[in-house]
Amino acid sequence: MQNVIVTGGSRGLGLAIANKLASEGYQVIAIARRESEQFRELVKQVEARGQGALHFVAFDLEQNSNIPHLVRNCRRQFGHIYGLVNNAGLGTSGVLATMHDAQIHRLVQLNTVTPIVLAKYVVRSMMVHRGGRIVNVASITGFTGYKGLSVYSATKASLVGFTRSLAREVGPLGINVNAVAPGFVETAMTESLDDLHLAQVKRRSALQRLADADDVAEAVEFLLSPKSKNITGTVLTVDAGNTA
Repeated sequence: MQNVIVTGGSRGLGLAIANKLASEGYQVIAIARRESEQFRELVKQVEARGQGALHFVAFDLEQNSNIPHLVRNCRRQFGHIYGLVNNAGLGTSGVLATMHDAQIHRLVQLNTVTPIVLAKYVVRSMMVHRGGRIVNVASITGFTGYKGLSVYSATKASLVGFTRSLAREVGPLGINVNAVAPGFVETAMTESLDDLHLAQVKRRSALQRLADADDVAEAVEFLLSPKSKNITGTVLTVDAGNTA
């Protein structure tokens, strides 16, 4: 089985991605601070299906200095890393003028610096094996303005630039680097929106609905699969036409 690291894989969108990849026969290494009850239930389901595999590795992704050790341990335990899905991130909102500096630094650290550093150490293994896939989870906020999301948007826009440039760097070695850009997705994050705001988002979308986590997971799986062998340096938008 091919090994794929999924950060933030214990809940929400990351859990949906982990589930989809395991169902397609990948051995998924989910990295997060804590193992959720939903994740433990999913492990049982994956084992019952008898296809793919799902493992949990506890790690604080804000501790960038320990990332080389994390990647080294994953390689020792599971073998060559075929894919990396940089999904973990904070969705903190706030008007820039009143946002605490500590919040800004934390957003940039986890949403931008961590994926770059993790990709650095994973891609080294991919370069040796002359092949691999990296998928960065960006957001439509990276190229569309939303009030109260200026810092978050900046971190996601940086992931898009990182994706395109890294694809150029490692493409000659057979490594594909892409991003998915979800819009408002039906997860715990959108449950906090009131009915009026949610209705406005749906009306703005070409398909008059929200995408869900499984839609994003399908896009990630596609970009990891042989079906996307000639796709690199691109951003696949999954937003039900919100930005159409």
